[in-house]
Amino acid sequence: MENNQKRLTRRDFIRGTVGATLAVSVLGVPWANGSEHAVQSSLVTVIRDKNVMDTTFKVDSKILQTMLDQTVLQVTGKVMIQEAWAELVKPDDIIGLVPTPHLNPTHPELVEVVKTSLMKKVGIPEKNIIMAQGGKRRPKQCTALISMPALKGHWLTGIGTVIKNYIMYSGRPSRYHEEKSAKLGEIWHIPEVKGKTRLVVVDAIHPLCDKGPQSDPRYKWAYNGLIAGTDPVAVETVCLKILTEKRRALRGESWPISPPPICVEAADKVYGLGTSKMEEIKIAHFGWEEDLLLG
Repeated sequence: MENNQKRLTRRDFIRGTVGATLAVSVLGVPWANGSEHAVQSSLVTVIRDKNVMDTTFKVDSKILQTMLDQTVLQVTGKVMIQEAWAELVKPDDIIGLVPTPHLNPTHPELVEVVKTSLMKKVGIPEKNIIMAQGGKRRPKQCTALISMPALKGHWLTGIGTVIKNYIMYSGRPSRYHEEKSAKLGEIWHIPEVKGKTRLVVVDAIHPLCDKGPQSDPRYKWAYNGLIAGTDPVAVETVCLKILTEKRRALRGESWPISPPPICVEAADKVYGLGTSKMEEIKIAHFGWEEDLLLG
């Protein structure tokens, strides 16, 4: 007979079946100890420029730099870009950049403009900026992390963007695909990672709205955007909304993501990483509005 956990659905999680089971196994999470989970509003920015990628899929780094600057200004609420970055990182930080390496990889142009910004606008030496995707020894040496996943569906987690981006830090990635990947948020609490993420910038220039495991060009499209914030769950929730709406537009009807991405809600309700409720998220979008997919 099939294991009951494998038959659990996202609806089960919402009702509390999965949530309660996982919560009692997580130490140090207030929600798990019966106290009310804190509710707070989270800001997510969506910055788009229709010209950041051309018809040959070449990315314009100058336009991307402008988009990144606007992203950091909006996330921090500052007027000057140097002050904005100073809200996120310090000159003596050792920064780990964490892009997506597989399926729908983060554009190298985005990695480069983030690195350039840290050097020129914060004064961080190049030697203190580390490509930190991989095993846990990489984030261990960092004092701050900037997560830079690309927007995509995933055949094991439903959505393979923000919460999944640290899976290699676990040392046991296959384990975190058990129980419908509901425990991915646990990785954000390991000592090498906990509290270090200063910014999440999602590469939504050329997203993938279906799950792979190979990237199917039929399900990629030019969204030409950056999605960012300091609340990883809120950012993932907005990403999930965009993928869901794009799938609906392609089919002309509801096309649910499979497997159900319960890791997003678990990251909120079990692991306390942020909010997964759209009504608690403030979305600030700027630039190109065609097919915004946030309605």
